[in-house]
Amino acid sequence: MATTPSPPSMLPSVNSGRIRTLKEGSGKTGPVVYWMFRDQRLKDNWALIHAVHQANKAKVPVAVVFNLFDHFLGAKARHLGFMLKGLRQLCHQLQHSLHIPFFLVRGEAEETVSKFVRECGASLLVTDMSPLREVKKCKAEICERVSDLVTVHEVDAHNVVPLWVASEKLEYSARTIRGKINKKLSDYLVDFPDVEPPNTKWVITEDHVIDWDDIIAQVLRSGSEVPEVDWCEPGEIAAMEVLMGSKNGFLTKRLRNYSTDRNNPCKPTALSGLSPYLHFGQISAQRCALEARKLRASYPQAVDTFLEELIVRRELADNFCYYQPHYDSIQGAWEWARKTLLDHASDKRQHVYTREQLEKAKTADPLWNASQLEMVHYGKMHGFMRMYWAKKILEWTRGPEEALEICIYLNDKYEMDGRDPSGYNGCMWSICGVHDQGWRERPIFGKIRYMNYEGCKRKFDVDRYIAYVNKIVGELRKRKAENLLSEKEKVRRCCNPED
Repeated sequence: MATTPSPPSMLPSVNSGRIRTLKEGSGKTGPVVYWMFRDQRLKDNWALIHAVHQANKAKVPVAVVFNLFDHFLGAKARHLGFMLKGLRQLCHQLQHSLHIPFFLVRGEAEETVSKFVRECGASLLVTDMSPLREVKKCKAEICERVSDLVTVHEVDAHNVVPLWVASEKLEYSARTIRGKINKKLSDYLVDFPDVEPPNTKWVITEDHVIDWDDIIAQVLRSGSEVPEVDWCEPGEIAAMEVLMGSKNGFLTKRLRNYSTDRNNPCKPTALSGLSPYLHFGQISAQRCALEARKLRASYPQAVDTFLEELIVRRELADNFCYYQPHYDSIQGAWEWARKTLLDHASDKRQHVYTREQLEKAKTADPLWNASQLEMVHYGKMHGFMRMYWAKKILEWTRGPEEALEICIYLNDKYEMDGRDPSGYNGCMWSICGVHDQGWRERPIFGKIRYMNYEGCKRKFDVDRYIAYVNKIVGELRKRKAENLLSEKEKVRRCCNPED
């Protein structure tokens, strides 16, 4: 690898509160490597901005490396296909607009990332922030494996107010964290500078070509049990279209009724549709907040409700997963909730279903079945239904531990935004009362908030929602059958070219 120095850049630095030093190196001179994983975008990315700024200060080149885990918490074709197609677009943008190389490595990141850092002689490794314990453990291992000469920085480019700035402890509820976040918003909810091309170019001595088509085909085959969905196009260009598009953008066309209609499953277009893009980091929550804030004078209630969900609720979920190591276990529930759940664990259930029955939507509740089918086939269950869905799993399984395990398994397997702090937080809220309060005691639920079919009927048109799901599932099944017949016909023609 050779380097070519250029004049220094005027690129501004990142607010120091957004950066943490995980490992202090000796200050040797060498390239900067940005290990990207949670924030998969070029624009509005504080981690990338920091990496380029540090490279320009030291007059060294910078590269982006992404590790494709062979297995990550059960991700299937639905998730990996969306992610990789977004990364393919990002790779092209990085190389052509910024001349920053993108390296894709495969395996365990503890090995691949530390090896990459070692072989290129990097002096600084920049990483994204994730509160999930698998990633935290992985970063700790990388810090152990890289040379003592290497510095490691962690940048929170996912939250508007960095996790460790918002709070230094596990927060009890949205009420306890909201004020802390709001006090810091003026410091952190600021516009982004443009990322300029690095001044020193990374020259690759060996041929480095990523066969995106082959890699994507591999993950689609291996994860075909949960196929892709076509309602959300991957990549940050598509993400901005969902946010700001002239045809059907959330802020440009659908924001007006957000506060009144977002909890009505019969009005799915009232939701933003941004969750897959936020989960994979293909759009910045901060960009969404900045653009929404411009419209507050026109739609104050809608904007305030959206910002509450986008900032306070999302960052509360990160807080929970970061400071509570048992974020996906009944051990992570508050003491009152654990006690009440265990006190009622042996209560008699009217129905007890297996995981297989639940996965196939074989219950006596047509509303629950519809929500499950929506998730399995569409890859997204309406937010209100996710609460009802999870609480019925508690009611229909042999105990809270089994209920939580099944809830997380199904959520992570089928939801486009599975394996996310907000998903774990949602399951824990529904089943274990996390960030909630105790309610009137009743069988099975104890003091955990209760939801039932009759309550749903009072809030929205249940029959209309069921009919809506049956329609979209029917259309998806028909399309799948047509595609299967088309593939069989292609195979037949290949085998019988004279036909």
